[in-house]
Amino acid sequence: MTACRVDLLSAEVAKKAAEEAGLPLAFADLNVFRLMLHRPRTAKAMSDLLLSLLFGGDLDDRLRELLIMRIGWATGSNYEWTQHWTLAQNQFGCSEEDLLSLRDWRAATCFGEVEQTVLAAVDEILETGTRTAESFDRCLASLGRNASIELVAAVGTWSMISKLAKSLDIPLEEGVASWPPDGTASPAE
Repeated sequence: MTACRVDLLSAEVAKKAAEEAGLPLAFADLNVFRLMLHRPRTAKAMSDLLLSLLFGGDLDDRLRELLIMRIGWATGSNYEWTQHWTLAQNQFGCSEEDLLSLRDWRAATCFGEVEQTVLAAVDEILETGTRTAESFDRCLASLGRNASIELVAAVGTWSMISKLAKSLDIPLEEGVASWPPDGTASPAE
């Protein structure tokens, strides 16, 4: 990985900027926010959006994490993948098999109909930027209206994070291992 294209704020400066901008202080430990806090208003808006989708949403936590991890893999965002690797397993009910199967989810046997519907929607949005009526109707039937809307917002949000991380060469946090335990990197990387 090359060096970050914009110097990250020091941990101390990032924490001060996060506090002044009204971000959770824990966000100041993340390299993506140590970069984004150069623009505190943007960092605050991004924080608010992420928090609204991570906590108390209508989309099931496990499905959301599968969605995020699929985006990380499909877009080749090592940063996005590694940020959610441990969270998905330890806090949101995803197994290592689930996460590794996201690389070729269509051939996987561990995903049921709802997971397949969500993952197909993710791939469709990433590939075309939109949803067919049939695809959206499948999500409505499986998830309901609010979670179907949230799914599209989540794909847009974590695609943005992926693009930020890749375009600005945001490094992984210290001590975070790159890609899955088997060392296979995304072909999109």
